[in-house]
Amino acid sequence: MIRDAYKFLAPLLALGIVSVAAGFEYLACLLFILVLFTAYFFRNPSRRIPEGKNLVVSPADGRIVKIASLENGERCISIFLSIFDVHVNRSPISGELKKLEYRRGRFKAAFREEASAVNEQNILTVDGGNIQVTFKQIAGWIARRVVCWKKPGDILEKGETVGMIRFGSRVDVIVPGKVNVSVKVGERVVGGSSILGDYP
Repeated sequence: MIRDAYKFLAPLLALGIVSVAAGFEYLACLLFILVLFTAYFFRNPSRRIPEGKNLVVSPADGRIVKIASLENGERCISIFLSIFDVHVNRSPISGELKKLEYRRGRFKAAFREEASAVNEQNILTVDGGNIQVTFKQIAGWIARRVVCWKKPGDILEKGETVGMIRFGSRVDVIVPGKVNVSVKVGERVVGGSSILGDYP
């Protein structure tokens, strides 16, 4: 479980204890259920990072909802995260975090295509030397906060945790055209472990 969870768990636990002391058993039961769900949501399970220098791994757990070719020759792989998926995000490649841009926006449902353009998001660009990969942490209508724990200039390892999105969201991964994308729409991926593609 990541540290961000404690700011949510502490007040819920306190309210639950007060509710028990005051004799509000049903309210206490509801609060303790919320405590369990919050701990579950903020989980950060260990992952086996695949070996190989020329691999792009998934930055998030979830389901592939779109793979599209862009006008500049790049490809965009969109991953939808439900509230039951792990929401910790990971670097898709090893390299330097060259750019981190926060964009304010709306909170449309993350599974809708327009969410990529209009929703609140962090845009991270990682330069691996012979490849540059950009990925977006995109908030959804339940998620109201995108969090990045890194800053430009930080050196990242492939599969290293970089941040999280709270409560249902989307991650877009933009890769160069030379990447051989090996996933398909509808496929489920695991952050840090699933291979999205490889490159020469």
